[in-house]
Amino acid sequence: MLYKLGVDLGGTKTEAILLDDSLNVLERKRIPTPKDNYSEIVDSISNLVLEVSRNVSDFSLGICTPGAISKKTGLIKNSNTQCLIGKPLKEDLEKQLKKNIAMENDANCFVMAESKMGAAKNFELVFGVIMGTGVGGGITINGKLHAGRTNIAGEWGHHTLHRNGNSCYCGKTGCVETYISGPALEQQWKLLSGESKS
Repeated sequence: MLYKLGVDLGGTKTEAILLDDSLNVLERKRIPTPKDNYSEIVDSISNLVLEVSRNVSDFSLGICTPGAISKKTGLIKNSNTQCLIGKPLKEDLEKQLKKNIAMENDANCFVMAESKMGAAKNFELVFGVIMGTGVGGGITINGKLHAGRTNIAGEWGHHTLHRNGNSCYCGKTGCVETYISGPALEQQWKLLSGESKS
């Protein structure tokens, strides 16, 4: 039996799940994502994979990440987890785990799963929206991922909402993500209420 192990690397949490051939959940674990430290993120993913797979001998491994993976360089780009930008995450994890990895943008993974097995199964055109630490999206057409020439089709978090609005880590101002991501909403809450809310 070939088991399937998936890792969701998020800006706030990292979660791993181990499935059998019938997609039954065998193991699941969630940990906080290390903040602003690429090496710690690589180590935490490796340790999580080893822990969740400790009782199986062979498994396929897929990892979804914030940001896109450059088709030309294999480096992460456009990630709200900024310490990933310009880094060879797939290559570094394959070296550390000594295993081939399938890696894709988290919104693309989400929309593919919904198109193949979820609420959007059998729909011709699907746009999946991610709203968490960042804001993103993925598109499938006839059950196939539409990533575009630069691998960022569907990524709407950096479209301009207000021309002279909030500053964004991407260098632009007024990006959607600076208004409706989790951290942006928390910041707005603090400004409006004068208190912090978790």
